[in-house]
Amino acid sequence: MKIAFVGKGGSGKTTLSSLFIRHLAAAGAPVVAIDADINQHLGAALGLDEAESAGLPAMGEHLPLIKDYLRGSNPRIASAEKMIKTTPPGEGSRLLRVREDNPVYDACARPVELDGGAVRLMVTGPFTDADLGVACYHSKTGAVELCLNHLVDGPDEYVVVDMTAGSDSFASGMFTRFDMTFLVAEPTRKGVSVYRQYKEYARDFGVTLKVVGNKVQGPDDLDFLREQAGDDLLVTVGHSDWVRAMEKGRPPRFDLLEDVNARALRALRTAADETYGSRDWKRYTRQMVEFHQRNARSWGNERTGTDLAAQVDPGFVLGEEVVAPA
Repeated sequence: MKIAFVGKGGSGKTTLSSLFIRHLAAAGAPVVAIDADINQHLGAALGLDEAESAGLPAMGEHLPLIKDYLRGSNPRIASAEKMIKTTPPGEGSRLLRVREDNPVYDACARPVELDGGAVRLMVTGPFTDADLGVACYHSKTGAVELCLNHLVDGPDEYVVVDMTAGSDSFASGMFTRFDMTFLVAEPTRKGVSVYRQYKEYARDFGVTLKVVGNKVQGPDDLDFLREQAGDDLLVTVGHSDWVRAMEKGRPPRFDLLEDVNARALRALRTAADETYGSRDWKRYTRQMVEFHQRNARSWGNERTGTDLAAQVDPGFVLGEEVVAPA
């Protein structure tokens, strides 16, 4: 299951995504966790110290390797250099799977030990001095989008992405890559404004969206979120002494998380798992192609000097049954 956590800056999005990742790991589920936020804090939220977080390999720095591996023997792609972030898979393309070992994970993923097991952590990498003034953050997330386009996951497998804050996620087609999107919202006007933006933008793309109310302190906060989000409000999370200790770098055992918050995490997993039965790989592939063609026309064809629409394999549909070349 591919799951995104979104929300405005400061909403607690990264904290909740890290708690959900810990919850999955404690249950023994295989997890690939990806930090795609401009503020790279997921590693720290999963317990890495500053040096360990700084030492994580940036996916963007390995983009040539990622492209070369995913290209495989696809005859429609002349070379890895002609691939862009939206290039879809086709016959001959290599695919990524959650449980396997492959050169992309070897280069870009690092194991993080948590209560109950380890997860694979991948990061886009922070802005560097060389990026300032000349690059937008979406150039960093291109490697994530390319990997998601070539990723096949099954039930009880999880890819959890901590997305960039606010409505910036809609600057690319990556927001359509998920089975479930959890929007973390505080009980404030600013908190729910991002929800309204996201719901409006996502309406035409079949995005499954649920609201997670955070920093809820009482009945008035709960009533406000119910009024604003209606049936989209799935669960709420309040104050957590466990989270406070974690933010100080001294997290207790995960099984000591407050019962009410543990129940909220179980509800998130149940909601995500329930989307499996309604997966539509044809729609997923079609949207992938549509965003690729849009990017090709707007900038890709000019940058690569080729007609990128020719990369589309019209008979290919991504799915769990697809057998990729070795």
